[in-house]
Amino acid sequence: QVQLVESGGGLVQAGGSLRLSCAASGSIFSINVMGWYRQAPGKQRELVARITSSGSTNYADSVKGRFTISRDNAKNTVYLQMNSLKPEDTAVYYCNAGGTTLVTGHLNALDAWGQGTLVTVSS
Repeated sequence: QVQLVESGGGLVQAGGSLRLSCAASGSIFSINVMGWYRQAPGKQRELVARITSSGSTNYADSVKGRFTISRDNAKNTVYLQMNSLKPEDTAVYYCNAGGTTLVTGHLNALDAWGQGTLVTVSS
């Protein structure tokens, strides 16, 4: 009963920028961690960046210094600012949220995924 809706993907030239957004809604009690993952054709899904509710972040080595993750806890929204994009950043980007849901008075673990948004970087 939790939905993650992503937006902001598209086509950009190498060196350009994009900003991804992901808004979570539904029976949310708390969200501890929000993150972005990506999956390129023929490759496994990999972590790009994640951020805790207190603001602690970690990034994949391949995006450090180019991507910035941030979140608005009040809106249950996470952002990914991607600068200096490279063709190898081309992938479907997925949002993930981990935390707790509250449904009919019961708390349950939350591990939700968005539908994915395509980022294509041309050379």
